[in-house]
Amino acid sequence: MAVARTTSKQSTSNGQRAEALDVLSLLHQDHEAVGAMIEEVNDCEPGDRRLKELSESIAQALTVHAKIEEDVFYPALRKRAEESEQLTDVFEAYTEHDVIKHLIALVESDRTRDEKFKAELQVLGEAVTHHVKEEESTIFAMARELMSREELVDFGAKMAKKKERLMKDVAA
Repeated sequence: MAVARTTSKQSTSNGQRAEALDVLSLLHQDHEAVGAMIEEVNDCEPGDRRLKELSESIAQALTVHAKIEEDVFYPALRKRAEESEQLTDVFEAYTEHDVIKHLIALVESDRTRDEKFKAELQVLGEAVTHHVKEEESTIFAMARELMSREELVDFGAKMAKKKERLMKDVAA
């Protein structure tokens, strides 16, 4: 699914101009990155050593992604959705995040990485794929309808900063 990329020029600390992605483009990039890792999981055989590394990378990416959505984007969208009678769609997105978090906890549990582990990763991948499809159609359309272009860019900048901080924290 193609996502219209809205950007804005922002000054960096050294005075140069940098492109800031709008919130939908930022989220879409995250979706693409996780989708590529999920495809790699699907290409692995049970017991493949790459599954552990992939599961860790997927869990990290999804955890940070969910955090920035839940702390910045969803609350703003929820407020606007209350006025437009689209609140159920936002609550569905939160609920899908909860399901994905439970699946992440399952694959992060300290167990043998066997055939069951690959199956659990595949179920996580299916839940993520479903959520992405729903979000990029329903939630993105709602955001385009309820938020101005400037707001989409502003939320993208806020989320990019928060994501950068969270990724540094996870790496430390």
